[in-house]
Amino acid sequence: MSSKIKYTDEPLGKLKPISDFLPAPEKLVFREETVKVTIALSQSSVEFFKREAKKNHTQYQKMIRHLLDAYTKAYQ
Repeated sequence: MSSKIKYTDEPLGKLKPISDFLPAPEKLVFREETVKVTIALSQSSVEFFKREAKKNHTQYQKMIRHLLDAYTKAYQ
């Protein structure tokens, strides 16, 4: 365990307020309207996406959805 930090009451110097540049929390929620579908994929494809999703700490369904979105956007 690291040693405890000692805080002092020293002057901080000249401070300058900055404007609020962060978006509101509700603007950080990226919810797109989705439609549930049933699709049969090859076992090797699903295994690939599951493996990659685990490496990248995400969901494999989300990776497949983003792939399809990128494909359709490229051809619109």
